[in-house]
Amino acid sequence: MKNIIKIGTRGSQLALYQANLTKKLLLEKFPEANVEIVIIKTKGDKILDVALSKIGDKGLFTKELETALLENEIDMAVHSLKDLPTTLPEGLKLGAVLERGEFRDALVSSDGRKLSELTENDVIATSSLRRQAGLLRQNKNFKIADIRGNVETRLRKMEEGYCNAMIMAAAGLQRLNLEKYITEIIEPEVIIPATSQGIIAIESRKNDDRIDSFLKEINHSQTWNSSETERGFLRKIEGGCQVPVGCFTKIEGEKIIITGFVAAIDGSEYLSDTETSLIENGKSAGERLAEKLIAKGANRILAEIRK
Repeated sequence: MKNIIKIGTRGSQLALYQANLTKKLLLEKFPEANVEIVIIKTKGDKILDVALSKIGDKGLFTKELETALLENEIDMAVHSLKDLPTTLPEGLKLGAVLERGEFRDALVSSDGRKLSELTENDVIATSSLRRQAGLLRQNKNFKIADIRGNVETRLRKMEEGYCNAMIMAAAGLQRLNLEKYITEIIEPEVIIPATSQGIIAIESRKNDDRIDSFLKEINHSQTWNSSETERGFLRKIEGGCQVPVGCFTKIEGEKIIITGFVAAIDGSEYLSDTETSLIENGKSAGERLAEKLIAKGANRILAEIRK
């Protein structure tokens, strides 16, 4: 039994890519291990006809996987870290993160136009209030349409005329070898990415020494430092994935620099700031950044959105 590892994952192509990458890294370190992938459907996979912001964000894509973990049906759960709430269920922890992919958003347009070339006559699709706020900050007259479904479904909807363009996580397109669809990588000065975007996370049980011994061998330390800093910010600001909150980090030598924002859904208010610290103090830097934005009025903006 000691070499059997069951990896829980959602069933989308992107989720399976993430689970299979985790399996590959484990087998490179532990070739004698028996690694099995277990597919589990989550609430977010089942409800596809309602905007994410209306369902609520707490564990939308994670809860069923966490239940399987707690009931010992799987040994670890692989997620996009941006889907994982900052407070995890009792008995569970963030066990490891893989090396970060592209952290920025991408524009995918049907005719190759870039964001600066789109007009108020175009329909831009996104399921994210964060991206919506960023778009409306660029042009308050943009028409925004909600879009759900996996990456392939969204691309098909655009090709069928549902929208002229979409904003998506660049890492997802790259991981599925769909990079040819990317019209433009959007700089964070234009739309700040979701917290921990581009990071694959592995959730595990606390006090599970057997699984910890596997995970410590595939954990990427620089990405771990970035994720701790960014999740420190998110935890303090209390922003779920369905409010216009985001941040990103840069590591320069021994320092980590975090930039974050909070915005009104219509982009009319936009608070942003930066904090720098030594890498080992990154979590505190994230929390201090949140406090700066709270002092500027972030709580009022988020309270109005939650109403």
